[in-house]
Formats: sequence, structure tokens, C-alpha cells
Amino acid sequence: MDYNPLSPEVRLDPYPYYEELRRDHPAYLTPLGAYAISRYDDVNYLLMSPQLFSSTAMPTFNINDQPVATVINSDPPDHTRLRNLVNRAFTPKIIADLEPRIREITAQLIDRVAAAGEMDLVADLATPLPVTIIAELLGVEPERGEDFKRWSDNVVLQIGASQEDAERMDQELEGFSEYFQDAVEERRRHPKGDVISALVRAEEQQQALTSDQVLGFIGLLLIAGNETTTNLLGNAMLALLQHPDQLRLVLEEPSLIPNVVEEALRYDAPVQFLFRVTTREVEIAGTKLPQGAAVLPLFGSANRDDRRYPNAARFDVTRDAQGHVAFGHGIHFCLGAPLARLETRIALEALLSRLRNFALADPQVERIDSIFLRGPKRLRLTFEPAAVPAEA
Repeated sequence: MDYNPLSPEVRLDPYPYYEELRRDHPAYLTPLGAYAISRYDDVNYLLMSPQLFSSTAMPTFNINDQPVATVINSDPPDHTRLRNLVNRAFTPKIIADLEPRIREITAQLIDRVAAAGEMDLVADLATPLPVTIIAELLGVEPERGEDFKRWSDNVVLQIGASQEDAERMDQELEGFSEYFQDAVEERRRHPKGDVISALVRAEEQQQALTSDQVLGFIGLLLIAGNETTTNLLGNAMLALLQHPDQLRLVLEEPSLIPNVVEEALRYDAPVQFLFRVTTREVEIAGTKLPQGAAVLPLFGSANRDDRRYPNAARFDVTRDAQGHVAFGHGIHFCLGAPLARLETRIALEALLSRLRNFALADPQVERIDSIFLRGPKRLRLTFEPAAVPAEA
């Protein structure tokens, strides 16, 4: 068995490796020195047992050269306190109220490419849509949009980067820290109706969030709010194009689009794994792991486990994909999940209603350079505008 998340072959297509892991090596010690946990029940158990599998193994955001604890890399009781505070800035109502704006931005982005008959789905829609929404939630000026996207990319690429690349990215992210430190201080003096203002209010009222923790949460939003949607939309559209029978079903029955989103999450998860560390000796998948062992719960593998989903390697838009772990499970369930689902559903509805006869312009799809995120780097499509019904 030669599963290594750093391997180019694994990054290109991890699923054959996952199949072998589930069959023969359900708790596999990788060359990274971390145990890969691959079966659905084991991954689910791990995610639901934070007292045994600590999230402190998750990389930290460095603010002012100091590591900062956030909801993604902390355990209870700190996690409980932080999660309760940041939830106030990311409520279901805040997300639901974004729907008209998401539809507006989606329509504008499709307008730009509709007449051309071709687009790069990633560059023309899947990237600018979530970046614009999160930037607006945070109160970032429109003219800083390119900076915002660059900061987002560097936050993601820091994880798993070489020492040389990490140092370059740290320098790049100094601009991120400076901009948002100024924004936090500005919101103290002049609060607005944005997420930063809500976090500052929580900090001042509860004295529970430091300024650095506010910045750490903003950094987390760059991943949870941007990269997850970008990769989910790219993976969903790619899966539909690679399974034309499923695309036909959706075109005939657009009410299946929410199902498409869930099946795409299950079939090709935008986050393939995260990091945990054992708090004591623990047995999982028939293997005893020592205290302090690094562990990788493989979301992408768990979601392809035939024990949980019959014919799991098949992309099926009519499948009941409920229970997938693409967004994690338990206390660390992804904060950005509702927004990613909403943005992807709206984008697919607009694409499939306004455009037709999609085809991949490049059969070979290059993947993003990340050890734990999965999505197309580019997705060049050709299409025709959909026929507009004649007015009565």
C-alpha cells in the first residue's frame, strides 16, 4: 500500500487508494506519520469523539507571528465558547437573507460569458461568486476584491506548503493582517452591519474574543466561505458532465438540483480530510493508536464506503446522500456549510436554466494544489444560450 496524500498520483485521483485502504488497511500509517482512517463508521466515530481525537492538530493561523486558537483547532470548553460567539455572526437568518444578492451576482457573472459560448467555470463563476459574498459579509471594499482572493489562496496553500513557500506566503499574508487589524479597530469606532462588527461586539460584550481571535476567525472564513463553495461547484458541474445520463435527469427535473449538491458533496468532497491527534491510547478500526498519534479522518473515502452507500462509486443524483461527512460531523461541523450549499444550488439553477449543450473543452482536468482540498483548478466549458420562450 502506497497511500501518501503528498503524492501527485493521489492528488489526481485518490479514490482507488481509498478503496484499497477501506478493504485492507482501515487504519493505515502513512509516510506523513499520521494514521489514515478510511471507513465510514470509523470516520464518523472519530468525528463524534472529540474527547479522544483532539482538533488541536489542525494548523493554526499565525497573527502577528503568534498562533491563534479558532473554532477549527480548539477543543471544548474553549471550542464551545468560541463557537457560540462566532455563530452570532453566521446565523441561519444572515445566510438566508443573502439569497437575493447571491442570485444577483450569479446572474451578472453569467451575463459576462453567456454570449461567448465558453467559460472557465472556476475563474468566471465558482471563484468570484463566494469571494464577493464573503467580502461583502466582512465589509471589504469592492476594489480590494483581488487582494481578498489572493489572501484566501495563500491561507489555503500554507497548509502542506514547503518551508520556502510557507515563508513567502507568510509575507503575503502580512497584508491580510494589516488590513483586517485596521478594519477591526475601525469597527470599534464605527460599527456597521457586517460580520466583523458582530465579532467585535461579541468581544467587547463578553470579553471572550481577543482581536487576534477575530482575525483568526476571518482567516477561517476565507476557507470555509470561499474555497469550499468554489471546489463544490466545480466538482458538481464536472460530475454532471462526466455522467451525461445524470445531467439529463436534472435537466428534465430541475427540482433535483438540491440533491445534486448533496450527491456531489458525497461523491467528490471539496475537503478530503482534516487533522486530529489522539488524547490517549485508543483503538479504532481494529488498530491501537498511541496517545499523541496524528490521525487523518478521510472524508472522501468515508463517503465512498459501500457499507454506507450501496454502489458508492456511482454518481447518482437520485440517491439519498444524507449522512455524508463532507462537512465533517459533530461539534466541528463546517460553519460555512449552509452558505456553500445555498451558493452552489443557486449557481447550478442559473447555469442549467440559462445555458445548454455543455461540453468539457479540456478532457484532462487539472486539480488545485492542495493536500486536503479537492477541486478543479480550471474547468473550461463550451455551451449555447438556452432558448428564451416566446412571449404570449
